[in-house]
Amino acid sequence: MHFVSRGLIVTLMLAMIAACLGSWIGMACWSRPKDGDPLHEFVHHELKLSEAQDRQLDAIEARFALRRAAREADIRSANAGLAGAMQGHHAYSPEVAAAAERSKQAMGELQIETIRHVLDMRSLLSPDQAAKFDARIAKALTEQTP
Repeated sequence: MHFVSRGLIVTLMLAMIAACLGSWIGMACWSRPKDGDPLHEFVHHELKLSEAQDRQLDAIEARFALRRAAREADIRSANAGLAGAMQGHHAYSPEVAAAAERSKQAMGELQIETIRHVLDMRSLLSPDQAAKFDARIAKALTEQTP
């Protein structure tokens, strides 16, 4: 009769937890609605941008796409490190804590890049457009999600 070792069970459980955590983080940070990014749709279609504003916005979005891709790669790398630390240390060890901190830092850097991007978009708007934009941002940041 074969017995499964306790260490193997703990390792499998930690791997499953890390996979679920990674999936949840991925959904929370990078899921895009099928219709596109609602903020960008709002800016492009509801704020009635001039041709010059539209060109400037395209340039802002292109720069952000590159920065976002780099930050997302950092997050994936940090999460892989966290998964490895959790598999190697079956407790909240200094190694796991350091890997968790790196993951948190990587996610925070993406958030800061996103905030900068939003403010870059706002900088090209007229006062009337900016007021509508600000209201939309405030609503997005204060809405409770299910």
